[in-house]
Amino acid sequence: MIKSPGFWLFQDVISLAECDSQLLDIERSSAKRTRAGSRNLMSIPSVQDLARRPRLLDLAESILESHAIPFKATLFEKTGKANWLVAFHQDTALPVQAVPDISGWGPSSLKEGVVFSHAPMWALEQIIALRIHLDHSTASNGPLRVIPNSHEHRIMEDIEFEKIVNEGEKSDCLVNKGGVVAMSPLIFHASSKIIDDAPRRVLHIEYARSLELGYGVKLAIA
Repeated sequence: MIKSPGFWLFQDVISLAECDSQLLDIERSSAKRTRAGSRNLMSIPSVQDLARRPRLLDLAESILESHAIPFKATLFEKTGKANWLVAFHQDTALPVQAVPDISGWGPSSLKEGVVFSHAPMWALEQIIALRIHLDHSTASNGPLRVIPNSHEHRIMEDIEFEKIVNEGEKSDCLVNKGGVVAMSPLIFHASSKIIDDAPRRVLHIEYARSLELGYGVKLAIA
């Protein structure tokens, strides 16, 4: 189990120049862009390089208390022209090399050639996400909002889910450009629409203790 509160804020992890360079590399890549950003970015060499830099690996390993391997990268891009609301949820789908044929997994789907399957708690406990902020995250540009300590269970029932959302304390994750928000995929999180013209672009990289999660399930690189 990832220790409480299930999320952490770190300022000034990468430089402003590195943020701009990373955005440019993603824009120049062949990655498919949607209104909300781009997925499956571990194929971009500069993203691979960034994900494996000691300053990020050290953060992931300190939280996982083990070796950390980056396996998935996604760009979330929220601007005045691409603006949306994200309701509270838990991230439960993982990229896998094959659909797991064991209890607790599924449903599964194919996204841009990669199989994603909703995972049980024992698998999700082996994951930590580092959200690298390529812009300042402010109160007015739709920051990540979390419910601290809500990562201790994978919630399956609507009644319990609504109780946590309605009664849980909310915390906005505000960091400067180059800062990082680390979070368990199980923490309840959401974001509102931006109310100004400042973009909020985040490179979301997920790390696992091992690509082999157990019971024959292997993560895919995405």
